[in-house]
Amino acid sequence: MALVTDTDSGLVAETNTKGKSYVLPFMLIVSLFFLWGMAHNLDSILIPHLRKACQLKNWQSTLIDTSVFMAYFLMAIPAGILLKKFGYKSSIIIGLSLFALGAFLFVPAANTLNYAVFLGALFIIGCGLATLETAANPYATVLGDPAGATTRINLAAAFNGLATIAGPYLGTLFILSGKEYSKEQLAAMATDERAHYLMGEAASVKMPYIVLGCVLIAVALLFKFSNLPEIKNTSKEPTTGGSFIGVLRHRHLLWAVIAQFFYVGAQVCVTSFFIRMARQGGHFDEKTAGTYLSWLYGGLFVTGRFAGTFLLKYVKSNILLSIYAVVAILLCLVAILGDGSYVIYALGGVGFFMSIMFPTIFALGVDGLGDDTKPGSSWIIMSIVGGAILPVIMGLIIDKNNDNVQSGYIIPLLCFVVILYFGLNGYKIKKQLITT
Repeated sequence: MALVTDTDSGLVAETNTKGKSYVLPFMLIVSLFFLWGMAHNLDSILIPHLRKACQLKNWQSTLIDTSVFMAYFLMAIPAGILLKKFGYKSSIIIGLSLFALGAFLFVPAANTLNYAVFLGALFIIGCGLATLETAANPYATVLGDPAGATTRINLAAAFNGLATIAGPYLGTLFILSGKEYSKEQLAAMATDERAHYLMGEAASVKMPYIVLGCVLIAVALLFKFSNLPEIKNTSKEPTTGGSFIGVLRHRHLLWAVIAQFFYVGAQVCVTSFFIRMARQGGHFDEKTAGTYLSWLYGGLFVTGRFAGTFLLKYVKSNILLSIYAVVAILLCLVAILGDGSYVIYALGGVGFFMSIMFPTIFALGVDGLGDDTKPGSSWIIMSIVGGAILPVIMGLIIDKNNDNVQSGYIIPLLCFVVILYFGLNGYKIKKQLITT
């Protein structure tokens, strides 16, 4: 047997000496990146849609984000335990099964028009996504020549980025109805007519999520009956890495955790209220707003990833991060103070300049950690809980300001200020903050 090794992680994939092809296993892994990208980007459609169908306040609609991202936070350690006990293939199948279960639960949620059931379904989806990401990211790095590990993970991430376009587009096409009534218009409706309208809005989510659930089951079966290579850990380093709490003595890591918390919060805030912003600030109808979320924001986000990757060859990562943060702050100001279609073009531009922030903050945060890299990485991943908290605060601000969606964009603006500080100063490797 020959071993294909990721020298950084110590993971290896067994293959025969004749050179077994990893094309099919890698294609299956790439499909996971796309599928969890679809789940996240459909949430941007669900937030305005379920707000309408379930008659929610803005902050209540953001509990969709809270359910998914809190599941990530709470599932981080259990997912690692599953991976250690059952291995990569079984963990992926478990993650797909949880994902599918959550998707199918959209049917009883819609039938009963029960928002709590929707949130429960989304929490289960989040648990499935956390499990998938825990297993699929390292798996993608070892399926082939070690020298191509970075290329493989970036290729897989590109398909995740494509879901930024596909998710909102399909959600707009099959979920959004384009019909919305004011509170006064709903109050003037007969009881049966109003109930029929709201149930019809809720029902539109059923078929897309049934199809998604069936696709997930089919992919799970492909993994079940595929002959995937075994993954083993041959690292001579201690499997626990450094101290989980003590790792925060690294000042630049602590700031990376803070910056990532605010970055994820900013991204989720921007997309969660994009459609409502397009309707209120840009004066677009619902369907057009969804199309702009897909092709303008999603397209610029994907373009930004490729452009940023190119620019990072010539510009220091912290400098590029700082420049992007400054531009994002200015674009948020345009979104807050402007009126008309250029408000939405500004938010689309924010997507472009956010595109490199997550991987750049991550890389700067773990730089120079040595044996503390593994626990340091865990802290940065757990900081995505910002996506569960900050959108709720944004929703409360909007509700406080008489449903003025533009006022809420002060939250992502402040997030980018924190990221700017990290790019200018927080990333620097300095003396340890605490001792263990």
